[in-house]
Amino acid sequence: MSQAGSPSGEGVERRVFRVSALLSGLSRLLDDQVGRVWVMGEISNLHEARSGHAYFSLKDDSGQVRAALFRNAARRVPFALEEGTEVIVQADVTIYESRGDLQLIVRQVEPVGQGALQLAFEQLRRRLEAEGLFAEERKRALPPFPRRIGIVTSPTGAAVRDVIQVAGHRFPETPLLISPTRVQGDGSAAEIVRALARVTSAPGCEDVDVVLLVRGGGSLEDLMSFNSEEVARAILACPVPVVCGVGHEVDVTIADLVADLRAPTPSAAATRALPDREALRGTLGRDLRRLVAAARAVVTDARRRVTRERDALRALAPTARLAAQRARLETAIRGLIREARSAVAMRRGGLATAAGRLDSLSPLAVLSRGYAMVRRERDGLIVRRTHEAQPGERLRIRVAEGEIEAVTVSETDASTPSDDDA
Repeated sequence: MSQAGSPSGEGVERRVFRVSALLSGLSRLLDDQVGRVWVMGEISNLHEARSGHAYFSLKDDSGQVRAALFRNAARRVPFALEEGTEVIVQADVTIYESRGDLQLIVRQVEPVGQGALQLAFEQLRRRLEAEGLFAEERKRALPPFPRRIGIVTSPTGAAVRDVIQVAGHRFPETPLLISPTRVQGDGSAAEIVRALARVTSAPGCEDVDVVLLVRGGGSLEDLMSFNSEEVARAILACPVPVVCGVGHEVDVTIADLVADLRAPTPSAAATRALPDREALRGTLGRDLRRLVAAARAVVTDARRRVTRERDALRALAPTARLAAQRARLETAIRGLIREARSAVAMRRGGLATAAGRLDSLSPLAVLSRGYAMVRRERDGLIVRRTHEAQPGERLRIRVAEGEIEAVTVSETDASTPSDDDA
């Protein structure tokens, strides 16, 4: 350390330090003698800067110390720092020389009483639940007979084999489309998000109407991708229902909670998404038998009803009255026929008389007695007077046997006596 001053009056050299020198020396002393330590306390006065650094105090019932968590170390903390959370930190003990404060430079943070991943899960679960991502009224029903099922999983894991096996037993007619992805490790959450988007939007995927997001069991660390916010929001954004079957029955992930349907295992996810072909056959057979039995019952009932109605009609039928009425009707018909024949005979006689009278008045009958009927050829009019036929007029003379064509030479008035008359 640098020092300043003069000897004391008692002959002992007095050591005087500048403030910066004292703080720098204490900082080196802490670094040499204390180094990196684990400290437990409750987070208070938390401030998270836009730069990514976090500043807070660690306190207990008797004291507190300032702490700084810089951006690079903060990225490795899997949960969010919160006021009042009791934590254990690994930190370097230093002196913040600008203020002369004792300070912890935090390298790691662990929650007290539960694991960091479990705390991160609980924090995200509470936040997404408050947003309504887990609400039952938001979740969609699965199609009863899916056209094609998309499967988002590892192409080499046991989960995909389980799904294919179950699908082959339950409803092999439904095609499966695998969208491969890693399901654990760094960057796997982003891969799952891309696989979910690809399975419904890639060319040829238009008929996918339900998606299975599946993987086998594992530790909480293995399932980290399925406890990420980005995967949860990708499930929410999927245009078709998502069935999540992650881990074993006891495993519950954020993906399970936000999915439209949670299945305890990958096999159960396939079972929930596909109809049971054998059960359908049994149901169809039973329904067919019921339909046939119902139809037979309807026909039998109708036959019985018709038989009863016929018997009732027979009991009410006026047979004797109908026979008498039929006899009277036949008698009336015979009388009507006689009357009709007599009327026809009378009408025939009258018709013959009228025909005779008509013949006597017919012009043809007059012609047969030597008379003739003269018509002008030009207009067909009958010539009744001499002036109606001019000299040179062409005439047609009708006699009893036919017609004679003639030409008028002269006309003679019937009132003027001819030479023969004189």
